[in-house]
Amino acid sequence: MASTPKGMKRHLTNYGDPDFSLYLRTAFIKAMGYTGEALDRPIIGIVDTYSGFNPCHATVPELIEAIKRGVMLAGGLPIIFPTISLHESFAYPTSMFLRNLMAMDTEEMIKAQPMDSVVLIGGCDKTVPAQLMAAASADIPAISVVTGPMLSGSHRNERVGACTDCRRFWAQYRSGAIDRSTIDDITDNLVPSGGTCGVMGTASTMACVTEALGMMLPGGATIPAVLADRMRHAEQTGARAVALASEGLTPTRIITSEALANGLRMLLAIGGSTNGIIHLAAIAGRLGVDIDFRAFDEMGRETPVLIDLKPSGSYYMDDLHRAGGLTPVFRELRPLLNLDCLTVTGRTLGEEIDNLPEPFNQEVVRTIDRPVHRGGSMAVLKGNLAGGGAIIKQSAGSPELMVHTGKAVVFESVEDMAQRIDDPNLEVEESDVLVMKNCGPRGAPGMPEAGYIPIPKKLARQGVLDMVRISDGRMSGTAFGTIVLHATPESAVGGPLALVENGDMISLDVPNRQLTLLVDESELERRRTRFKPAIDPASLRGYLRLYHEQVNQAERGCDFNFMRAAQNGTTTP
Repeated sequence: MASTPKGMKRHLTNYGDPDFSLYLRTAFIKAMGYTGEALDRPIIGIVDTYSGFNPCHATVPELIEAIKRGVMLAGGLPIIFPTISLHESFAYPTSMFLRNLMAMDTEEMIKAQPMDSVVLIGGCDKTVPAQLMAAASADIPAISVVTGPMLSGSHRNERVGACTDCRRFWAQYRSGAIDRSTIDDITDNLVPSGGTCGVMGTASTMACVTEALGMMLPGGATIPAVLADRMRHAEQTGARAVALASEGLTPTRIITSEALANGLRMLLAIGGSTNGIIHLAAIAGRLGVDIDFRAFDEMGRETPVLIDLKPSGSYYMDDLHRAGGLTPVFRELRPLLNLDCLTVTGRTLGEEIDNLPEPFNQEVVRTIDRPVHRGGSMAVLKGNLAGGGAIIKQSAGSPELMVHTGKAVVFESVEDMAQRIDDPNLEVEESDVLVMKNCGPRGAPGMPEAGYIPIPKKLARQGVLDMVRISDGRMSGTAFGTIVLHATPESAVGGPLALVENGDMISLDVPNRQLTLLVDESELERRRTRFKPAIDPASLRGYLRLYHEQVNQAERGCDFNFMRAAQNGTTTP
């Protein structure tokens, strides 16, 4: 069997004459100043995701230089190429809408260009999952490095950091507790450096999950963006990318169903973002694997939250790094992990855990017998309102609201919510349940993080801090509250949420994993017959039309149906 072409001979442009294709490619690449000796080395692609609209990726140019240094020290030739870059706050209508586009862009550029391995530089929420989706599908040797979390800041001697504190202070501003000049001063201090959010938001969650999956060198998930350690880790990643090129260790050998189970276990143990389950479902789908949500819920019952980090705790990501990063987490989780899974080091996860440095006293990561929260950071709800399933991050909610029955106050869309939530005439009480429809993958579109429905201003000014909120949308990993998310199928396609009307009684029972609309089935059937989809994809164009026609529901990761691998019957965990 013919061996796979290497270096410049890989993925030759098709002119019908391979020798001419190589000749032409060599002629043009020499215009970049390369010598023949340089072009004979293993070629390591480096994905450049720098953008002036992406402060989470502000340090990417320095990371690239460190990675290049590692590649060259190991005898490879680094070549940089750009892809789409996404930032949560700079993507209309939402970065989730564009995640699949970034995944497609990254996959096609990896497959189209000659590289023996690739270094993926991610950071902000959707970039890391998009790159892992792409790597799983392209399946050439790949290794991830993240930009790392920002440092925490301060405001009037109070420690602050994006973006859990963003939401806390904005809630205070909405309630009238602080004025405009104060919120402006806070805004200047919430994001004190480049890097991703300094709490256990989606970016930090996906960095930790990537390390647990085995796609990142040990220790890389938590290093703050601006530390020298981050650059040294990038250099080591570049050197390892050269070794991966010769070893042929590809993502499909690393991201197995067992490794995905490790990622899910880490997601629960860190009190990670609810977005993480959607991204892991999308990555799994690229490998022909489905998430078993019932098994995931059972996994949660035996996996306590170990990290005392906002929004489920008190500390920040730079504290977690000083506490040893994921080292104490891996040590505590060892009996619950699949230890035979390969990692990008070429060693198993068990071998890497055996090589961890000695523990030391710290307060950020708890032991399994003294956790931050027991019973799972997330719960998977069933019932006639959950449909195919809904998620609640119970570790970030109010204990007194985990069992609650209240009257529905319904918003038909994100726009409807924005227009009426602060209306002083809105009929709403603290015991009510706020419901938002048409916030899912197709309905919004892009499943925005609008599931964090704000407390109505009239109640916020009375001191109300939390209410039960339900939607088919998402919420930021930095958010907190008793919030039910990802109700599937979404209301835009006729899911159960579409049937809710103002005044209906809703029961939430998290311990028993139930979300119930207390309306007779005969009445619900009558409402079903009246449902009409609000959007006709034939009226749309471009990527928006593709998105509406092909996007899957939350339980399948909101990936495009045609991008998923043929499902092989494997599930995880």
